[in-house]
Amino acid sequence: MRKRRMKRYLLFPMIFMCLYCASDFAFAAGVEYEGPWYDYTAYTECMHHPEPPLYNGGIIMDGTAGFQKMETGSSSPAFVLFNLTAVTRYSFSCWLKIDRGADSALLRAKLTSGDKTLNCIGTSIAKRGCWSFLKGGFVLDAAASETSVIFFQNDDESKAIEISVASAALQPFSVEQWEIQQNESIRTKRKRAVAIHVSDAEGKRVGGASVSVQQISKDFPFGSAIAKTILGNSKYQAWFVDRFNAAVFENELKWYTTEPEPNRLNYTLADQLLQFIRSNQILARGHNIFWEDPRYTPAWLRNLSSSDFRSAVSSRIHSLLTKYKGDFVHWDVSNELLHFDFYERRLMNPNASLDFFVEAQRADPLVRVFMNDYNVVEGCEDGKSTVDAYVGRMRELERGGVVMGGVGLEGHFGKPNVVLMRGVLDKLATLGLPIWLTEVDISSRFDHETQAKYLEEVLREGFSYPWVNGIILWTALHPNQSCYQMCLTGDDFQNLPAGEVVDRLLSEWQTKETAGETDDHGLFSFDGFLGGYKVAVSYGNRSVETTLFLSRGEETEHFNIQV
Repeated sequence: MRKRRMKRYLLFPMIFMCLYCASDFAFAAGVEYEGPWYDYTAYTECMHHPEPPLYNGGIIMDGTAGFQKMETGSSSPAFVLFNLTAVTRYSFSCWLKIDRGADSALLRAKLTSGDKTLNCIGTSIAKRGCWSFLKGGFVLDAAASETSVIFFQNDDESKAIEISVASAALQPFSVEQWEIQQNESIRTKRKRAVAIHVSDAEGKRVGGASVSVQQISKDFPFGSAIAKTILGNSKYQAWFVDRFNAAVFENELKWYTTEPEPNRLNYTLADQLLQFIRSNQILARGHNIFWEDPRYTPAWLRNLSSSDFRSAVSSRIHSLLTKYKGDFVHWDVSNELLHFDFYERRLMNPNASLDFFVEAQRADPLVRVFMNDYNVVEGCEDGKSTVDAYVGRMRELERGGVVMGGVGLEGHFGKPNVVLMRGVLDKLATLGLPIWLTEVDISSRFDHETQAKYLEEVLREGFSYPWVNGIILWTALHPNQSCYQMCLTGDDFQNLPAGEVVDRLLSEWQTKETAGETDDHGLFSFDGFLGGYKVAVSYGNRSVETTLFLSRGEETEHFNIQV
């Protein structure tokens, strides 16, 4: 049921004003919920016609803004908004089309309020003759001035273009509404209802049997980077194993480490880290085969002749993937491909990265190959790594014959914008591939308490997002409490604030040990996080222990146990 209460609005040429609408009513996990449900809909294909606005436009009454010429330094059309509030999550979306001045352009949605400007609340690569979808949003630190404006800017300000905007929507969510929906997503996507049926040898139901259930493993991969500093450090190892079920090696598999001089391979550190991983049944990502940033390529590689260079890159793929065949669940094949093109330029082959992916898959058909890049979900100011650029590159690789394994997002955050983050994830989810946050941390420019606060925002958003399949933190510990940007613990393995957040969330996202008795139907039920469980059942002088694994599914999972 939808109720709507109107506020006055004015119509200026080319600018449409906004109004507020009341929320829908729904029920979440048995608790009455008043508000709209977040709409995960997104599009990444250029369409002949724009789709209707999400949320019926939300607080934007008319989603068609017409078009105006975008001169250098100016940005229009625009949406004028009244009395935006602090900490509210505003989800923004619209459709864009270029009418004149360019065949394609990167357009940014920006927001101004008084003397403050949010430089990017969403992007889209708009095209001439068809409609492209923009999805993002924003959160204000403080209440806005009476009037705020959302407008659009061409990334190339030297070109004057004309655009049309249609089906715009701005939907507010309170902090409480956002959290309720995160928790509901966790309940439906990370947990499952379980029914344990206890019977005797004749198949008769056994009521009053004692049942205890303990979670012993987690289905969702949650881990951290590790480095050689964990080798021989029993305290560090115990601390890591107690928390994480996934890992990535910080630098120990990178080319400059494994082959510091030509034809002198040294996998000692990687082998030792892999032994630690295997012995503790931790899954590991392979990072990376090639790093496109020339600063992190082996120095000797840069001076090779063209033929020797080609030979070296082929040997790198086959040496690495033959030696570690089946050991890593993923490989980041060409790291940061959106930002750099060292190998393409050096090989004078614009399809060099495509060849790398194809060759890697041939070398290890079981491995899932990933793109991995930064500034995709962290924000949208970086014109090289917009969500559309990522999707476009992925589709190029797929058209070239690569079976992409997933979407790798580094996640080196400053101050997170979780609404924009979700909008970006929505567009990436159209690829139909697993999404991983592969190197999550918060900038060291913030103090420890602020890092912890922002980290919790990112982790809750990532874990609750239905198509995120794993999260890896970039928090390998080095001596004297040193990490790339953010540490979870000091050298004494006492948690820093960020570590406290991680431990609290890991506890929250695990089924607490539960016990009880079967009812008259021989039934014991519980809601559990996905993963492995140890189940003990006793009745009279009979007892049995077994294990079960709870995988993702919409229906109640039924298990039969005989005592």
